[in-house]
Amino acid sequence: MNKYESIYILRPTMEEEAIKAMVEKFTNLITAEGGQVENVEEWGKRRLAYPIQKFREGYYVQMNFSASPELPKELERNYRITDDVIRYIIVRDDD
Repeated sequence: MNKYESIYILRPTMEEEAIKAMVEKFTNLITAEGGQVENVEEWGKRRLAYPIQKFREGYYVQMNFSASPELPKELERNYRITDDVIRYIIVRDDD
């Protein structure tokens, strides 16, 4: 099991309940695939460095998790097909 860190940015126009559901969706995906979520930190709305899809703000969420090497590919596929995710990054955490 490798350690990973993922940060994704959600649309700022989403409702509070929709944001909670989206965060829960991605954490459940990791646990369903045999991974282990260590930390989920919601940073909230922040100004973007440059406009993305005509948005100047985004809702940032950071996740730390342990998983097999195949899981980040599945997580990235889910980020890509979810319309409410405007940017994401997954990096392997080498301590």
